Amino acid sequence: MAFDLHTLELLQFPKIREMTASYCFTSLGKERAFQMNRMDSFDILSEEILLVTEMVKSLSLGQAPPFAGLSDIRLLVRRASIGSQLTAEQLLQISDALVCTGHMYRFRMRLQESLMALSDLLAPVEDFSLTAKMIQGCIDPRGQVLDMASPELGAVRLKISVVEEAIQVQIRKVIADPEIKKILRYPNATFSGDHCVLPIPANHRMKIQGIVHRTSSTGDTLYIEPARVAKLSSERSILKAEELREIGKILRRLSSEVGKICVPITSSLEILAHVDLIYGKAKFSNAFLMVPPIIEKGSLLLLKQARHPLVEDLLNKQSVLQVSSDEPKKIVPIDVTLGSHYRLLVITGPNTGGKTISLKTVGLLTVMALSGMHIPASDGCIIPKLDNVFADIGDEQSIEQSLSTFSSHISRISEIFKKVSGKNLVLLDEMGAGTDPIEGAALGRAILDGLGEKKCLGMVTTHLGDLKSYAIDHDFAQNAAVEFDLETLRPTYRLLTGRFGKSNALRIAKRLDFPIELLRKAHRHLKKKRKGRKLLKLQNEKQEVSNEHNLILQAQVEARQKDILTQQQEVAKQREIEKSQILANFRSLLKAGDIVLVQRFDKEGLIVRVDHKKGQAKINVGLGEWEIPMEEIFPIIQNN
Repeated sequence: MAFDLHTLELLQFPKIREMTASYCFTSLGKERAFQMNRMDSFDILSEEILLVTEMVKSLSLGQAPPFAGLSDIRLLVRRASIGSQLTAEQLLQISDALVCTGHMYRFRMRLQESLMALSDLLAPVEDFSLTAKMIQGCIDPRGQVLDMASPELGAVRLKISVVEEAIQVQIRKVIADPEIKKILRYPNATFSGDHCVLPIPANHRMKIQGIVHRTSSTGDTLYIEPARVAKLSSERSILKAEELREIGKILRRLSSEVGKICVPITSSLEILAHVDLIYGKAKFSNAFLMVPPIIEKGSLLLLKQARHPLVEDLLNKQSVLQVSSDEPKKIVPIDVTLGSHYRLLVITGPNTGGKTISLKTVGLLTVMALSGMHIPASDGCIIPKLDNVFADIGDEQSIEQSLSTFSSHISRISEIFKKVSGKNLVLLDEMGAGTDPIEGAALGRAILDGLGEKKCLGMVTTHLGDLKSYAIDHDFAQNAAVEFDLETLRPTYRLLTGRFGKSNALRIAKRLDFPIELLRKAHRHLKKKRKGRKLLKLQNEKQEVSNEHNLILQAQVEARQKDILTQQQEVAKQREIEKSQILANFRSLLKAGDIVLVQRFDKEGLIVRVDHKKGQAKINVGLGEWEIPMEEIFPIIQNN
């Protein structure tokens, strides 16, 4: 099941796809990047994030996958498999891609043993270098079929060169004739198509026997192929047709060889496309200092120092272009917890305080994680394996449907409630806005009740003060606010969980020299309307309980990280034992005549003699024979 399409648009996930594609090397990887979506399987998702982590490590070690030459040849290979004849240029494109498979095969052999997931992913990729060499032995880099491609082609081209030389001899004889030389428009022959012709004035046509192939635009000059040359040209045309037939045979033979391995080539290309997507995700991760999230089957969502990648990208670009002495703006990370002792976060406070960007950050990072990506945050982040994410963010007034802002939001929320379940994350922005505050607050409470009944995770923002007490009265909800700096009169964009937002209107008015008498009246009116101190006391009591839960949660997260590390180490240890056993069995059965891979040369060799007691073998590699220790001898993985 894919993510909710409307939510992806609101969270700007298509931009994340685009950025990931920009880091991919090939069109194959870019295509995969633009298709990124929710991964259904918990195991596949966890494996994908591990692959990105291992690729990041591989890149840090200076080991980047060798994608040079790789292109999307799937359609060409399919055409070859059904008997179509490919052109020389198309075969060269296939050859370049097949050479890449060989490079990728050897890249896997050089990977560190700790990069097990990446090695396993690349294991089925076969080395098609032999087929590539076959193509390159028949076609040069310019796309010309070589004489050595077949004995028949070499022979017919030799005949063509003899005839062409004879044509040049005859042309030189004609030009050397004094009578002909007098009437030539210019002293050299030229070509009309494949025919060697002489420029003769039209009034001297009868002075030379031959075939007129064309005339000048004025009709004053005729381009004549001498009769003696025309006979040789006919012979050459016959040979050229024979040459084309031989080239066709060679191209069909090469196309047939490609078609025979269509299935393994296509399979390898699919894997390499996945590897390129992993590469793009890893490059993206490096560029934005991302970390791998821990994917859990429960409902806990924990983000630490989370940053919105698109906002960060924008600020980075602005800082590069900034020429003033002002300090460049920096993104403010946020911490968010859901699904531990509360499932719903109610963010209150004034507009333009950063509430919306908090929602978008949580939503986007959740979508990224569930798509198998790293996220811009600190280590120890946990993302639950959710079925979907639903959002209603921003003013989405629909002109076509003549809907007001309020009606648009209500329509969207209605759609969400038809689909939402306990394994979902719901993000609602400015809930209850666009209508009477009292009715809006009542509707907001009803929506919060509904989210509580659905037992989903949720974050809602509102500027309605009446909703501040909702979280205090319900165990599954918690308040949050975006911090406001009264000195600068600007939001700091820090998300403070356990607090409710204040408009700070009176304090701001005081700093701006609002008339003191009017301020006093405003305070008197306010005392009659609100129960701020009581709310604050109740919230503080709830926050104390929340702090205790957070300490327990932090200990659980640290324990979970240790468990994951221990599991990975145990799996690595077990794999090493199995690998050592397989190699030991392989080496114990070695005998003269076996072909093996010699690690020190990274080449294949032929075993001449084996001495199991000394633990070594004499192997013929290249032009020499070498005594090689058993630990440097590995099996050759054969193509299917």
